Amino acid sequence: MPAHNRRPGAWEGGAMKIDIYTHWWPKRAAQLLLEKAGKSTDPVAIKYLEKRESKTAVNDLDLRFRFMDRHPDVLHVLTISNPPVEMFAGPEDSAEISRIANDELAELVATYPDRFIGGVAILPMNDIDLALAECERAIGELGLKGVRLYTNILGEKLDAERLRPLYAKMAAYNLPIWLHPTEPPSVSVGEDSMLGWEFETSKAMLTIASSWIFDEFPELKFITHHLGSMIPYFEQRIRWMAPEPKTHANLRRFHNDTALYGCTAALMCGYEFFGADHILFGTDMPLGSMRLKNSAGFMETTLRAVEAMDIPAAEKQKIYLENAVNLLRLAV
Repeated sequence: MPAHNRRPGAWEGGAMKIDIYTHWWPKRAAQLLLEKAGKSTDPVAIKYLEKRESKTAVNDLDLRFRFMDRHPDVLHVLTISNPPVEMFAGPEDSAEISRIANDELAELVATYPDRFIGGVAILPMNDIDLALAECERAIGELGLKGVRLYTNILGEKLDAERLRPLYAKMAAYNLPIWLHPTEPPSVSVGEDSMLGWEFETSKAMLTIASSWIFDEFPELKFITHHLGSMIPYFEQRIRWMAPEPKTHANLRRFHNDTALYGCTAALMCGYEFFGADHILFGTDMPLGSMRLKNSAGFMETTLRAVEAMDIPAAEKQKIYLENAVNLLRLAV
């Protein structure tokens, strides 16, 4: 490994942190997906996808390492963000793109263990049999630490019966499902990401919490982006208005990252609802590093916000490290 790509002593001493929700888009997978999307009639979605090919810290290691070197105590979990592969490709092509992407994630984790502590598989969700096969390969053979689902699957809700075997498999693996927001099919991907994604995450959480999913698989684990979005703020409204009495209690089962871009008050709101055991340090990196000049993105703002939380140091240690170690079943 080149010297400038190595961070000495990543595990030796000091207070390590794990960023549970960082993003990466393997270039080869993005290029193939763009080829398959060539005839799409949605120019906004195509433009969004084209960004996944441009040289940024979401696909360029040198750029990413420069940002990571500013925080040598933080190890990244790699997840693949929007767009969903099934938006632009059929089942067989989606499966191929998923395999290419997952192979690269596994290779990065194996090659740079002092940088990346784990990867999260994507699946071809337009065919459940292909999705189950790739799930088995990605976790059983590649050693990835879970799978990522979007808040809807081409408009399909996450309590669809066809997803039952996937939930059963993830419960058996005892590894989490990363929940990432995306638009409904009526809106171009990336077009409503500021607040629309938060609404979509909240709706998906309510669907899961009020359905059969936790009844049948109480050990199933989900990790949400942006600290459960609207749920902590509206938790009393949900308590009184949810048609299913179990909904409010089930919402506390979710695990949630701190990617609120630096608002301590919002973090405390999430803390009051979910508790320290269900919050994990996460920054949405490299978002921000692509927008804020001379910045490591929202890493600094998130760190400052977590440090300002009026909670015991032992609970901050859970948020920074221990919860991720337990969820991902890491040997630290």
